Amino acid sequence: MDAIHLEDLAFFAFHGLHDEEARLGQRFIVDVTCWADLAPAAASDSYPDTVCYAGLTQAIEQAVTQTRFNLIERLAGAIAEAIFAADERIERTRVRVHKPGAPLPIAAGKVSVEITRDRPALTS
Repeated sequence: MDAIHLEDLAFFAFHGLHDEEARLGQRFIVDVTCWADLAPAAASDSYPDTVCYAGLTQAIEQAVTQTRFNLIERLAGAIAEAIFAADERIERTRVRVHKPGAPLPIAAGKVSVEITRDRPALTS
């Protein structure tokens, strides 16, 4: 399956367990891979045949900035849900959320969470 990558998307939001995180907010970096069949776009060179990168970015932005979560694990899940809602052609997505300002007990370090999800099957 073909893939589209969106990397280093930066957002300011208020996620986290601590009161300071809710009050002050911080920067989050999001990397996304979306798997879809891009053969129609590759053959036609026609915009309607591909996934709209701007639409994906807007869906991710809404997921990151419009709801507050305690855990970046849940934030990553919300981003995956928003991606599937944004374009029905996306079959699988991998979401990585980086929290550069995570409160760690050491002076330096990085925290990120990565999830991979397949499009949920429709139930009838």
